[in-house]
Amino acid sequence: MSVEVKDVMGRVAIAVEMEADFAEILSAMQRFKVGAVAVVDADRRPVGVVSEDDLLLREIVPRRTFASFGPGNRARQRKERAVRAAELMTSPAIVVTPGTSVKSAARLMHEHRVKQLPVIDPVTGRVCGTVHQFDLLRVFLRPAAELEADVTAAVHAAAANPETITCDVDKGMVTVAGEIGDLELRRLLREIREIDGVIDVAVGEITVRGSAPEAVFPPLL
Repeated sequence: MSVEVKDVMGRVAIAVEMEADFAEILSAMQRFKVGAVAVVDADRRPVGVVSEDDLLLREIVPRRTFASFGPGNRARQRKERAVRAAELMTSPAIVVTPGTSVKSAARLMHEHRVKQLPVIDPVTGRVCGTVHQFDLLRVFLRPAAELEADVTAAVHAAAANPETITCDVDKGMVTVAGEIGDLELRRLLREIREIDGVIDVAVGEITVRGSAPEAVFPPLL
């Protein structure tokens, strides 16, 4: 079973309007204890994000840099002098939908170096919640029975003779043992690694079908 954003997201949309001023943005960050807020238009569609880094520009940049010349500097100067969300924000906003997989959301956060993402309704495009890094980590707290059921399903999908395979699941760690074909084992390891909530997969006593009885599959690929 693939865990989706809707299974872990917060239902509160942490956002400000485009006309929100510096103080309102900072107040929203403090209220929700977050490092960034989404900026929404009049229809509550995310158009950008303002982060703590954006706000700190006014504090860390010497005022004399405002006098710098050049087209690149002018754009930076406008942001350094900005006081409204529409001027401060980074655009476009990186968003997900309730149906986005947790793995995809995690990849987006990693690639864009952000700790939260606005969640939008796939039909209206309006913001309907927020998903944080710590929300995504909740997949590792899945009930043991759910995780074991997914691992068992992976065994039946990958192995021709699933009854010869055992998988021990302990706190997100899965150990595979038994008798299985080489290609089947490789496929099984890939599928188990893709299960939400699995931290790692180890190979126990594996007899590779078609090899000598003492043949044991090497450690993880």
